[in-house]
Formats: sequence, C-alpha cells, structure tokens
Amino acid sequence: MLAFILRRILIAIPTLVLVSIFVFSLQKLLPGDPILVMAGEDRDPQVIAFLREKYRMNDPILMQYLYWAGDVLRGDLGISLRTNQPVLELIAEKLPVTIQLAIMSMLFALLIGIPTGILSAVRKGTWVDWLANVVALSGLSIPNFWLGIMLILLVSVNLGWLPASGYESPFVDPVKSLTTMIMPAFVLGTGLAATLMRHTRSAMLGVLQADYVRTAEAKGLRRKTVVLKHAFRNAVLPVVTLTALLFGELLAGAVLTEQIFTIPGFGKLIVDAVFNRDYAVVQGVVLCTAVGFILMNLFADVLYVLLNPKLRTAS
Repeated sequence: MLAFILRRILIAIPTLVLVSIFVFSLQKLLPGDPILVMAGEDRDPQVIAFLREKYRMNDPILMQYLYWAGDVLRGDLGISLRTNQPVLELIAEKLPVTIQLAIMSMLFALLIGIPTGILSAVRKGTWVDWLANVVALSGLSIPNFWLGIMLILLVSVNLGWLPASGYESPFVDPVKSLTTMIMPAFVLGTGLAATLMRHTRSAMLGVLQADYVRTAEAKGLRRKTVVLKHAFRNAVLPVVTLTALLFGELLAGAVLTEQIFTIPGFGKLIVDAVFNRDYAVVQGVVLCTAVGFILMNLFADVLYVLLNPKLRTAS
C-alpha cells in the first residue's frame, strides 16, 4: 500500500509543476499591468521603475517563474494589492468557509442521491424509476444561480424562513451559521445529488444482476437485506470514489452560488480579485484550488484501493 501511495504521489508531482506554470501564466494573460496598479494614480516613473525592480518584472519570464515558484515552496504566495495582506492569510481566512459549504453540500447530495439511486435501481422500469430519473435530469439541468434566486424569493422573501444572504462562523453562532448555509448548500447539493443518483443507479443495476445476489435471494433472505448488505456494499465502491472527486470540485469554490448568497468563500474571493486586478490573490487561490483537487484525487485512489480487497492485494 505504501508503494502504491508513493507511486501516486510521484505521478502527482509533474501535474503540480504543470499547474504552477499555468497559474503563473495567469498574470501574463490577465489584462492590465500589475505594476501600474500598484503605482497608483500618479504613476511616478521612478516608483514604477522601483516596483519593476523589486518584483523582478525586468527579468526574463523563466527567471520570474523560478523566483515565484521558490517563494511558493517557502509558503509565500505574495501580498494582496488591494488589502496589503499576505495572500496566505486571506486563503486561511476564506478556506474554512468554503470547506463548511462543501461539507454541507455533500451531505445534501449523499442524503438525496444515494437513496434515490438505490430505489431507482430496485424499482427499475416502474414509475418510481421514471420519477427518480426526471428529478436527476432536473438537478443536472437547472442552473445553480436560477435555483438560488428562486429559493431566495420563496423561502426568504415570501415565507421568511431563512436569511437571504450573509455568513456567520459556526464558532460564533452555530445556529445562525446553519441557517445561512442551508440554502446555498442545498443549491450546490442538488446538482451533485443528480450525479450521485445516476452513478449509484448504474452501479446497483450491475450488482443486482450478479450471481451472488441471485443466490442470496434464492436462500430466502429478505429483499432489504439483499439490497443493502450484499448489493450496495459492492456497488458503493465507485460511488465513494466519485464522492471524493466531487468534494474536490466543491473545494474549487462555487463562484455563482457564493456571489448570490454573499458567502465570503473562495469563489467570492477570486471574483473580487479578478475585478480588482489583484493578481497575487488570483494566482494564490487558483494554485491552492488545484492542489486541493489533486490531493482529493489522490485520496480517492487510495480510498478505492482500501475498499477493494482485490486492488489492495495487487498493490
């Protein structure tokens, strides 16, 4: 197992290098000149020359990348042009918000998607299967921003059940934090639930036709026991892997959802940084997001091996 993990880490290293090159290139692709932004409205030539020398903007691009990569390896992601804060501090401030949103969204997705997928597979060809597929298709088709706006109008404006926007830390006020996160988490969770439902249904249909499942039914075991204990335990392997990958996507930050509900997470941070041409923040957020997604892929691979005895023996 240790050798397998080491191999996966070695494979991930070139990917991280390519990601770092792409992230560094963002500064060159974004419109405008960060030095002119830092120089202010006066744009004194001496100040501009000093800043270009300070941030090594006069060096060749390759040298600029090597200097930047070296700083990143030391934990220095730069300074925000707008707030003058270290980018690492901003990320540490916003990351818990996105993690909370991602966890709650994944809970909604699991509670809706997996039971619906199991029920759809067991009742294949019936009205239950048809209804579950319609719900899944709706979850995949309805845009998050539209669903979020409709929920705000219905639940917050008309019914007054939940706050329309805002955020409160669970360490400050757990109840208020929960109420402000329910709607955005549900909006994100519905799309993920549709994906989980389709994969769970497909995996269950394949397992329910296996010989050992028919043997268990022939022995007179209860249908519920056969489905949950025998079929689902084997069908859950690809679903668990998919869940880890979907969680990695959530960590990337739901830009539109966070903007609609005014949640100060990764999505809102990068949108504000792009509008303010805060290049260091854009680079830092994208880099951390990519690293998080790669780590979740690694976690999914390891988890799949741990849950599958055949792969565990082979590794």
